[in-house]
Amino acid sequence: MLVDREGLWFRVLAARYGVERGRLRGGGARGSSWWRELVRIPDGEGELGGGWFGEHISKRVGDGSDTFFWTDPWMDETSLCERFGRLYDLAENKSVSVVEMFSLGWGAGGEAWVWRR
Repeated sequence: MLVDREGLWFRVLAARYGVERGRLRGGGARGSSWWRELVRIPDGEGELGGGWFGEHISKRVGDGSDTFFWTDPWMDETSLCERFGRLYDLAENKSVSVVEMFSLGWGAGGEAWVWRR
């Protein structure tokens, strides 16, 4: 539901709560308490003893179409936007998928690298 960016529920929730860094936002004071808690689960926020959700699941990149290049931790435990924060700040497309980056060419001089000036 939350991974398929073209799906109906993702679009409904994106219209209601907004999208930030490629992920659905919690909604702040506007959001319902259950939605705020649900959105925080992958980050392990507000949990006693650490993030039980993140400790017991793993993400498979698959073909990369449902994995965000910058914001999903697809290379190791840390997302690229956290590890390379300055590059993320300069990136033009912050919600690009892994497969989109690959198809544009992510090697040196590839078209995937578009930066703000």
